[in-house]
Amino acid sequence: MKPIIFSTPMVQAILDGRKTQTRRVIKPQPVKDDTFEGPYWYEPTVVNKDGELGPGKSVFGISSTDGEWGIKSPYQPGDILWVRETWATVSSGIIEYKATYRDPYTGSTEIDHIGKKITWRPSIHMPREAARIFLRVTNVKAERLQDITDEDAIAEGMSQILVDGVVFISAQGDFHVFWDALNIKRGYGWDTNPWVWVIEFERITKEEAERLEGIAC
Repeated sequence: MKPIIFSTPMVQAILDGRKTQTRRVIKPQPVKDDTFEGPYWYEPTVVNKDGELGPGKSVFGISSTDGEWGIKSPYQPGDILWVRETWATVSSGIIEYKATYRDPYTGSTEIDHIGKKITWRPSIHMPREAARIFLRVTNVKAERLQDITDEDAIAEGMSQILVDGVVFISAQGDFHVFWDALNIKRGYGWDTNPWVWVIEFERITKEEAERLEGIAC
């Protein structure tokens, strides 16, 4: 079972059933190299555990200098993922999650019922034992970021913005803004059009995740 981090808005989209895709930057970025010393830009290849063409591991390109397969996705079809999200232990000793926390008395998202400010902990520090969301990867592919369609952007949890019944911002445009807010400072903004892994998933229960993990072992 592998961890995967999602921002608070994307956790909310998963819980609402609106998000079934996520895009992650391919690292290192594939670059076309006419000297054949680096991974090609060409079509992603799917190989099985024995290195033969067929269902199994998703990789991108090859390095022809040594015959090794190229860049492999960190997530593979069939992988079980547990979601890391922003969390905290409130005064009652109960774990709460920023995406859904509301104080039962005041409705506050930042103050608990005894008036104490909640110290939200970064998602990267969440232990597996605190996870409440589990996913099963159904498909992985590689593409350029700007190849995303409106349909895919909706599967990413985005939505159209309408003004007087007319599309003012498309789901793709919504994704563009959201992506840049997270990635432009990292050097992978929309305008750089990086290669990304497109990871499709379905939400499953904790019990199902543990059962599937047991089968895999």
